[in-house]
Parts: sequence; C-alpha cells; structure tokens
Amino acid sequence: MPWIWNAFIIFCAYLIGSVPTSVWIGRFFFRTDVRNHGSRNAGSTNTIRVLGYKAGIPVLLLDILKGWAAVKLIYFTDYHIPVTGDYINFQLLLGIAAIIGHIFPIFANFRGGKGVATLIGVILAIDPVSTLICLGVFMLTLIATKYVSLSSMIAGLSFPILVIVVFNTTTPSLVIFSLIVFVLLLFTHQKNIERLLRNQESKANFLFRSRSRQK
Repeated sequence: MPWIWNAFIIFCAYLIGSVPTSVWIGRFFFRTDVRNHGSRNAGSTNTIRVLGYKAGIPVLLLDILKGWAAVKLIYFTDYHIPVTGDYINFQLLLGIAAIIGHIFPIFANFRGGKGVATLIGVILAIDPVSTLICLGVFMLTLIATKYVSLSSMIAGLSFPILVIVVFNTTTPSLVIFSLIVFVLLLFTHQKNIERLLRNQESKANFLFRSRSRQK
C-alpha cells in the first residue's frame, strides 16, 4: 500500500537525521563524547569548541548533508514531480523527520543537537536561494556579535521574512514551515536566550582563532 511505503520513507528520513555525527566522530577518532564537554551539545559548534576544526568541519558538513539527503528521499515516492503542492508538502515532512532525528537521535539515546545544521540542509534542498541569504545573515551576525546562538535565531527569523515578504510564496505549507523553523530555533535555544538576557552567553571567540592555535 502506498501509504505504508511513504511512512517507511519518512521513517528513513528520521533515521538519516538520527546519525549522531559529532558523537560518533568524537568517540571513534578522539575517544571523546562532546556531550560531556563544553556546552554539552551534540553539534558542530561544540565539536569545534572541544575537538577543533578537524572534527567540527566534517560534523558540520555531514549534518547539513543529512538534512539535504533526507529531503531527496522524495524521489523514492510518487510525489517526485516538482512545483506541486504534494511535492513540497512531502519534502517538508521528510525534512521535519530528519530534524527530529537530529534533536532526538535513536542511535545516541535521544540526546542530540539543536538541529541547526540539519535544518540548513533541509531548506537548502527545498529553497536554496532563501537558504543562501539566511547563511549570509548568519555569518554577518556572527562576525558582528560572536554569538552563534543569536546568529542562528536571527537567521531563522530571516527565513520566514524571505519566504513570506520578499519572495511572496503562495504555498501554505512552506509558509507554515518557515514559521515553524523560527519557533523551533527559539525552542531549542531557550537556555541560550536566558543567558543572553542575563548577559552570560559565551561568545564563540574560538571560531575566530587562527588555525595554528587550534588543537
């Protein structure tokens, strides 16, 4: 039955998202679980903080790839015709499944990261132009403030603005998804928001150190 196959594909997207790249790379190559150090987050930023760029960059790229690959599973379904409502809707389902997998990975005791890199991969597969602009917003904010969390949230806010206001998207599901993206980023960054309000959030100065000073 088609619905069983589609449910299986969505589950596969979740499994792709569940691959805990930072945990596995940290354990296999550095004998370190990054979730026990730094910010205790299983993401690329904390991996760079704890293990340096040699581990953090592969984690970042692989986490982005997870989101992109999960969305591309649509070509194994009947919803593979672009520019149709069903096509975009199913892409979004696959992307959401991958993000949930990254945040709650079955392969790492459901202790994952915040899903930002995987989210980038998802929206890159669905709306590459908006994604590239959001990445530009992220980088400019990061350079100006040195706060990764704040940069992620501002970039997340720019996504629905681009989708709804700038590009005047008429696909309801994409509009709703863009808003969910921002809300999800706020949800996963609650502790960061609290620290920002108390002026206690750590700046990511380690991202701007020269390579010679990296571990």
